[in-house]
Parts: sequence; C-alpha cells; structure tokens
Amino acid sequence: MSATPHEAASHGPTPRREGVPQQPGAVQEPPENPEAPEPLAPTPSQTIGPFYGFALPFPGGGDMAPAGHPDTVTVYGRVVDGAGEPVPDALLEFWQAGPDGGLRGAPGSLRRDPATGAVVGRDGVDFTGFGRVPTDADGRYVLRTLPATAPAGRPDATPYIAVCVFARGLLHHLFTRIYFPEDRAAHAADPLLSRLPARRARTLVARADGERRYRFDIRLQAADAGDGAADGGEECEETVFLEFR
Repeated sequence: MSATPHEAASHGPTPRREGVPQQPGAVQEPPENPEAPEPLAPTPSQTIGPFYGFALPFPGGGDMAPAGHPDTVTVYGRVVDGAGEPVPDALLEFWQAGPDGGLRGAPGSLRRDPATGAVVGRDGVDFTGFGRVPTDADGRYVLRTLPATAPAGRPDATPYIAVCVFARGLLHHLFTRIYFPEDRAAHAADPLLSRLPARRARTLVARADGERRYRFDIRLQAADAGDGAADGGEECEETVFLEFR
C-alpha cells in the first residue's frame, strides 16, 4: 500500500534545519533561544523483533480440531518472500466460525497449569475457533481444524478461515483468508472474491492435496520480473491482503 505524500506550502523563509549543509553565502540566522539544547537527530526506523518464537506459541496451537475428531482437515503450506525464499520466523494466527457459524468461539486454547502458571495448551475437547502456529526453518506451517463454515447471518459469504500474518520486517501485521475449492460454485457471489480479478482471487483459494488435506502458501510480495514473475503464474502473485477500517 502506498501513502500519499503530504504537500506543504511555503510561506516566508525556510527554517534552517540542523545538520543540513547550507549553500555558500547563505545567511545563518541565530537560534531563537541560544540556551536551548540542540535538537536530537531522528534515529533510523527499525523493525520490531522478530520475537515471535518466545512466549507466543503454545502447545497444540495448530490443532484446532478436538483430538480424534472424524471431520478433521489438514491445511499446510509455506510463507515465502518476494524471491520465493522461506520466512522461517513468521507467526500465523487463524480464526474461523464454529460448525454452527458462531463467531464467539469457546475458551480452552490457552489453559495454564494452576501450579506453575505455564501454558499447557488446549483441553482437547472444545473447538475454540482459534489457532496460532509458527513457521519452521523452511517457512512451513501445519493446521489441523474442522471444515470451514460461513459466519452465521451472512448467507452471501463463502466458508473461509481468517489468517493474520506476523513476520520480520512487518511493522503492521497482514490479514488474509483461506477459501476452499469445494466451495467454488459459491465464490462468484462472495463479497470479497467477486470483487477480485480471477488471477488475484486464486491466491486466496487452497489447493486440494489428498483426502481432507489442502495446501495454502502465503507470498508476502510478488516476484520481480527477474524471478520469473512473467511466466510463473499465480505462484508468483502476492497473496491478497486485506485492510480493515
């Protein structure tokens, strides 16, 4: 996303900026308050972290489906950058509606040991609708969950899983969605997918890869022309990310 530069109109002399060389012959104006301390130069911008491997992941974070549930599906994939290189320290959070379409979820993901206070993970019984998974050294993640459903009260929506991406270099986390190929007939009426060009919409649809198994890769940036974007197809397209206002 690009930001519109702010345009400032010039009224009168331009104030002297500390640390900026003046043109030869320029008149140096004395500071308004000679006793005031010199202003500090701004420090360079800096990314936050990555600290995602500490404290945030919890046992069973990717096992959203209750243990042994017969309807469990597996969603897996990789998080890669614009050059197709893996992002080994990303953190993915998943939210989805419950089997009844409810969005309230259920407690039970982040249980703590009453004696030590350590997070012991899920209770193994309830579907909470929430998952948190770090990527490994190859940028891979695995999620085991129940089939996606559309949110209750949204008859025009197609079933999906919401995804939030945290990764190095991202000052703001990214939001996207996972749709599924068996719902393709409903994609044309979905409020989001129907507004996207077909090439872009395909970056939000997981690929079937065996029985009850799907692959969904997340590309943080489109490939450059030198990386084969011209003939690489959708796998070189940046994943569609969403902005909530």
